[in-house]
Amino acid sequence: MPEFRNQTISYLTSKFREIGIRPVSKHGQNFLIDMNLLDLLVRSADIQKDDVILEIGTGTGTLSTRMADQAGYLVTVEIDPHMATFATEELDEFENVTLLNYDALRNKNNFRPEMIETIKEKMAEIGTDHFKLAANLPYNVATPIISNLLRTEITPKSMTVTIQKELAERIIASPGTKDYSALSVWIQAQCRCELVRILPPSVFWPAPKVHSAILHIEVQPERRAAISDLEFFHEFNRSLFFHRRKFLRSVLQSSFKGKLEKAEVDQVMEQGSLDPTARAENFTVDEILAMCELFRQKLAEQDS
Repeated sequence: MPEFRNQTISYLTSKFREIGIRPVSKHGQNFLIDMNLLDLLVRSADIQKDDVILEIGTGTGTLSTRMADQAGYLVTVEIDPHMATFATEELDEFENVTLLNYDALRNKNNFRPEMIETIKEKMAEIGTDHFKLAANLPYNVATPIISNLLRTEITPKSMTVTIQKELAERIIASPGTKDYSALSVWIQAQCRCELVRILPPSVFWPAPKVHSAILHIEVQPERRAAISDLEFFHEFNRSLFFHRRKFLRSVLQSSFKGKLEKAEVDQVMEQGSLDPTARAENFTVDEILAMCELFRQKLAEQDS
């Protein structure tokens, strides 16, 4: 394995001073300065030569160089033009890297189409269907990136990311807990999640005010394929948790207003033996999937 530059505070501060820049908080620029943890993230991502890796938040390129050395191809995205220039110097020697200098997200719910097209092109170039996300994600975009990658035309094989500890806990949360949410259900319905390591603020520069975590999310194709209509499930799941303290019957009647009569909602609930006074947070992921399918079938009957 080649020698890589260590990203220390002294290196970063002197380099930033030399270039005349400073970390930009609105871009979530907190640089991981513990190289052992950076290497742990790379190992957890299990990067192979037939993988196209997506990194969002290139930063100084320190993580990028480690991944480019192991991957078939690396597509790395950086919103900050100063950081993109910084990282270009680090990545210059690699022929299997494309650095894109723009916001990965077109809006809260959609990725920039050019980014998706670039990933597809590179997958075709190296002849692979293996695509993975591996990144020290900016905190402010972590949720839409992780959630929406499961809605694109190309599905990642896995996502290995550093994110806020609070977000990691929401993703892996169990039914009946305060952290259990639509995000928990959406990801767990399709993936196996592993909390790899909790990271204190001190391993970043500048140090954030919160703890972080390395989270490894492995997409399970058989579970994903068992969901009849992913978009329908996505919307059903979101509406179920929109008023999480309301009783199930009230939530479902509100969700299907204009599509199903109240009596029809009650009929489906009775068919599924659903307790009308239960709350969304009381149901397991598989129970929510089954509930969703009952309502999808009911609507399909009406349309046929």
